[in-house]
Amino acid sequence: MRILVVEDAVDLAEAIIRRFQRAGHSLDHAITGEDAEEFLDLQQYDLMVLDINLPGKDGFSVLKEMRKKKDTTPVLVLTARSEIDDRVSALDVGADDYVVKPFDFRELEARARALLRRKQGYSSSVTVHGNTVFDRSKGMVSVDERTIILPNREFRVLEIFLGNIDRILTKEEIVEQLYGFDDSPGPNAIELYVARLRKKLEGASVSIRTVRGMGYVAELEN
Repeated sequence: MRILVVEDAVDLAEAIIRRFQRAGHSLDHAITGEDAEEFLDLQQYDLMVLDINLPGKDGFSVLKEMRKKKDTTPVLVLTARSEIDDRVSALDVGADDYVVKPFDFRELEARARALLRRKQGYSSSVTVHGNTVFDRSKGMVSVDERTIILPNREFRVLEIFLGNIDRILTKEEIVEQLYGFDDSPGPNAIELYVARLRKKLEGASVSIRTVRGMGYVAELEN
């Protein structure tokens, strides 16, 4: 999934980015509210992690402008303000959840996972697709109770397909969700990931079919 981190404390931002990258997500980083708005004009995100105390345009203003534009990107607010009024204000202007600094990274990741799966329409971290079980919190996949080992990128590609069952995805759409602006995927990266997934998911209820000239579609056996 593609995540925008808006945080002016560089050390903290880099720590957040490393944690999410280890889980296979792609990240972009904005330092100011103005930078965040430029990113949002260029790219759709699956989640935004937004600090409230930013130089220039603050996080509240960024969030208000997003919702005014009908941008429904899930937003997880970071704030050093522990007063209840500030937390209520964040939710009232359109935040989906918040974490108060200092925070435990495990809590941050759990809340992010909850927002990401909600965006895909799932109420649980574990989803069952025929004989295939996909566990977002543990990063595990199993077919007929047989564990399938997937590197982070392949796991995220499969997550993208499972969130778009029966919908044709172009290579460009997959790349946009899988890589940040600073990443440089190889020309055949998506083909390689799909080929590896097909091999590893042999016998699974989930299959990935090539739609010539258009892209790929994930389908479930009836």
